[in-house]
Amino acid sequence: MKNKKYSIAIHGGAGTLVKGLMTAELEAAYKSALETALTAGYAVLESGGTAIDAVETTVKLLEDTPLFNAGKGSVFTAEGTHEMDAAIMDGQNLRAGAVSLITGIRNPVALARDVMDKSYHVFLAGEGAMAFAKSNGYEILDPEYFYDEVRYQQWQGIKDSDSFQLDHSVKKDGKFGTVGAVACDQNGNTAAATSTGGMTNKKWGRVGDSPMIGAGTYANNNTCAVSCTGSGEYFIRGVVAYDVSCLMEYKGWSLQEAADEVINHRILKIGGDGGLIAVDANGNIAMPFNTEGMYRGFRTSDGKGEVSIYRV
Repeated sequence: MKNKKYSIAIHGGAGTLVKGLMTAELEAAYKSALETALTAGYAVLESGGTAIDAVETTVKLLEDTPLFNAGKGSVFTAEGTHEMDAAIMDGQNLRAGAVSLITGIRNPVALARDVMDKSYHVFLAGEGAMAFAKSNGYEILDPEYFYDEVRYQQWQGIKDSDSFQLDHSVKKDGKFGTVGAVACDQNGNTAAATSTGGMTNKKWGRVGDSPMIGAGTYANNNTCAVSCTGSGEYFIRGVVAYDVSCLMEYKGWSLQEAADEVINHRILKIGGDGGLIAVDANGNIAMPFNTEGMYRGFRTSDGKGEVSIYRV
């Protein structure tokens, strides 16, 4: 049965996005990048494509722009390298794929999709994930591809210290974060995808919530599809993405009620900040965040849509 309403939502990180901190040109560049990705993902849904294809298409475009901390714009680790994470999940059958601590891969989300489609596993990391990528014909790009001057200077400021920076806690520049997409297609199937470069100056193979199914990424047609962005350690401890689904499943809450409760109460209670985007099988969308701003956008088949950065 064809669904009357289909929709897509995207994010490019939540955090200290204060109006007036960014130049008008940079703000326009962010909005344009979000709009381009949103349009491409929506086109997949409009032509009768699947939610899983829509979220992958969208996230790949966000990975290809240096504006966000994913793919091309990934931050520097303590060793001066780039370690990327990504996950994707299909709400129709709970199939999922995830990769962590990978380097030189232009589109980590595509590799996560291949883990889902071409292996018996859900989560591959480090050298093993890289071996899987090579066996599937992925080109391993030179570090120069991922070099970005703003990210480099961000790292230079703290590289010999024990500090690390989550993008969204950096007040002095407008370079943000993790990217993600959620979608509901014409058949009422949902999907979610998330991709990130992690935190600046991260050590010891740190992994955040983005590639963890149930923490930063989750999709289930019976409830919702969720992609998170924020302080990963807290989102892992709060099992945030799954928590939204749980409140819907066991308490019968609406998507908006569940998402608001998790972001504006539960995660704050344990000291976490950030936001999420979510969609249910009826095409409803929620995009709560407890920070000053979140790069975000959505479009629905009933003509609604917007791209925003700050609180409205």
